[in-house]
Amino acid sequence: MTRKALRYRHWKKVPLRWFRARWPNFHPREIACRHCGEVVIDVASMDTLQRQRTQTGEPIVVNSAYRCPIHNALVGGAPLSMHKFGRAFDQALRGRDRGTLEAIALHHGFTGIGRYRTFLHTDTGRRRTWGS
Repeated sequence: MTRKALRYRHWKKVPLRWFRARWPNFHPREIACRHCGEVVIDVASMDTLQRQRTQTGEPIVVNSAYRCPIHNALVGGAPLSMHKFGRAFDQALRGRDRGTLEAIALHHGFTGIGRYRTFLHTDTGRRRTWGS
């Protein structure tokens, strides 16, 4: 199966009407690189994020999604980080129980889970978990 990913030089170049029609609870700015504004949209991963948001009815604050190679290196990301492919979302906890959020993310199709103090890393890469 081939994954469909779309690349835009800046989040302002993403056709907003199309984006919001498919992922109404998110904005291209939220998933763009914080370093340069570039964005890679992995359609299946965004569908997973929207499915989680729709079925839970709870807002999702995305701290970090796509990262260009430079930004990924600056933040100490793994060389093959799912963030570099638009397949990862760091979801802020903001008073939510990490264990509950993890269970919800797994239920809705995320396969990579990283546990951090203030956020939960979720991605659609190979099945794995890390952190405590």
